[in-house]
Amino acid sequence: MSNKQIAAFFDQLAKILELHDENPYRIKSFASAYIQLRSLGQEIYKMTPDEISSIKSVGPKIAAMIQEIIATGQLQELDLWISKTPEEIIAMLQIKGIGPKKIKQIWKEMGIETIGELLYACNENRLINYPGFGIKTQEDIKIKLEYYQASKGKYLYGQIAHQAEYCLHLLKGLMPDALLSFNGEFRRKMPIVPGIEIITNQDPRALLEAHKLFTLDDDKVYFEGIPLIVSVVETTLYHKVLFESSCSPAFLSGFSEEALSFGDEAAIFKSKNSLVIPSEFREDLSALSTFNQEGFQLIEPKDIRGIIHNHSTWSDGIHSLEEMATYVQDQGYAYFVITDHSQAAFYANGLKEARVLQQWEAIDRINAQTTAFKVYKGIESDILSDGSLDYPNELLAGFDVIIASVHTVLKMEEEKATSRLIKAIENPYTDILGHPTGRLLLSRPGYPIDHHKVIDACAANDVAIELNANPQRLDIDWSWVPYALEKGVLIAINPDAHSKPAIHNVEFGVIAARKGGLTPENCLNTYDRPLFERWINR
Repeated sequence: MSNKQIAAFFDQLAKILELHDENPYRIKSFASAYIQLRSLGQEIYKMTPDEISSIKSVGPKIAAMIQEIIATGQLQELDLWISKTPEEIIAMLQIKGIGPKKIKQIWKEMGIETIGELLYACNENRLINYPGFGIKTQEDIKIKLEYYQASKGKYLYGQIAHQAEYCLHLLKGLMPDALLSFNGEFRRKMPIVPGIEIITNQDPRALLEAHKLFTLDDDKVYFEGIPLIVSVVETTLYHKVLFESSCSPAFLSGFSEEALSFGDEAAIFKSKNSLVIPSEFREDLSALSTFNQEGFQLIEPKDIRGIIHNHSTWSDGIHSLEEMATYVQDQGYAYFVITDHSQAAFYANGLKEARVLQQWEAIDRINAQTTAFKVYKGIESDILSDGSLDYPNELLAGFDVIIASVHTVLKMEEEKATSRLIKAIENPYTDILGHPTGRLLLSRPGYPIDHHKVIDACAANDVAIELNANPQRLDIDWSWVPYALEKGVLIAINPDAHSKPAIHNVEFGVIAARKGGLTPENCLNTYDRPLFERWINR
């Protein structure tokens, strides 16, 4: 288990105990353990019992609970409290922006135990009769509930992709003579998918019943808890159905029934005098002409030369600056841009001016050790509520790369959000606009912005736009990449890495970028070091 997975047990336990009015000191101890464990530099499962006990905010009792989690994957005390709590009250704890105090009121004072009941109460304007619940709070809760219900039963592609690959590998071993492939939205590599989608010409259910990683529940199949959606088709229809399910309706409209009868995908595309277009790029019919242009090449992971937008223990990262830089170099990249949080992000241990200067000295020491790799001095500067950047201009001028991002005051109308971003874009020190809408997929929608105006502003001010590669963000959305390319705006595929493993988020950013037709020459991270430095100094 990762540190975050272990820490999550204590976060949930603290919140459930708060619902039940348990001892506040115990609640605080579990909440403190959660904060410490999730940001610990060492991997907890590799630590000895004595080392675990010595972690700050972890005493003997919590250390024993950690060892129980590592050994069994469960925590008995948490299971006990879950059994005493209505299932959908637990679910409410997963909805961002509705904390335990509000949920306790909803449950204990209002007598509401399900999300449906709560949504009904919002629609009936009943919450405002209770202290702490005004009209704005009621409307905010309603929006969050509707978003949660719309997202239920869906999964982030980036969070299940590797499990899905293993699932397909197992199925091919169990069914060596079958035709087997991913299909549907999963094969199109959509940011949000309904589960692992598989198409085959043989029904696998009888084989799966005896396999420990698969669970059969009535007519549903799960792989390690993830829905496995199996489409069983006749052999003669396999390639046709595979193709149809792997294209958007708009893209599929360019193919006649006759074309779909030609055979496998290569034959179907050949009937249109086209190369085989990757399934993730089959979103718009214009892809047929774009993909077949001479010299056109979709970006690939191997094209990425440098890693931009990363955090270390200087702010809210898990690994030190030196560990992050060494890891990136070991992965074969040429440069690394550290962009810890600025001082306004106090909740993320943002760097005050004195600490910025100290970090710069640390970066200089790292760079003095080698000429084969370079660490650049960056910052993820908060865009303040009035659109200005954190820090005075004298300090901003000393950074190599400045990513400007919104992290607070997210409740904005479109006009306010757009003007706030544009003011930041027009700041002469801004290099990259970070995660433009602030969205968290399946958790919260982004604030509304006029994408045309924001992209136009980036074009006018020579500012790149981030495609934040964290699977929860993938922001800017891939559907706006074509407009950015039309305006000549560079896209930076950034992992927003808070740990060494998170560097590999770049993989999912590249997938999203390919959906939008991004080519290597239009991506900032594909620049080699000399070209990247010329861009910095532009």
